[in-house]
Amino acid sequence: MKLNHINLGVTDVPATVELFQTYFGLRPAGDGMPMDERMAFLRDDNDSLISVFKAKDVAYPKVFHIGFLQDTPEQVRAIYQQLTDGGYTITPPSENHGRLTFYFNTPGGFVLEVESFFR
Repeated sequence: MKLNHINLGVTDVPATVELFQTYFGLRPAGDGMPMDERMAFLRDDNDSLISVFKAKDVAYPKVFHIGFLQDTPEQVRAIYQQLTDGGYTITPPSENHGRLTFYFNTPGGFVLEVESFFR
């Protein structure tokens, strides 16, 4: 079985798309799928699809987040630096449960995690 897609309701589609493309390497899905102010379809390196739709009242449960796994702790630190240089306010990465990780609130109204396990 293969995951087909994840659908996110967000408060700001363009800002969410920019975040995913600039810092996480997602790209437009293509195949005639829309990329506009109301909705966007993006793919990652594994060809998984994330669809992003404009929503008025975005309220995810506190435990909800999307995680991006990195190969090394150095990559976690590099992404943290890129995001803070880009104007995001983020608590620095911390070590917990054998990994280096950080979480932050996105402009779309959901939480992202970036992590790497220590080897």
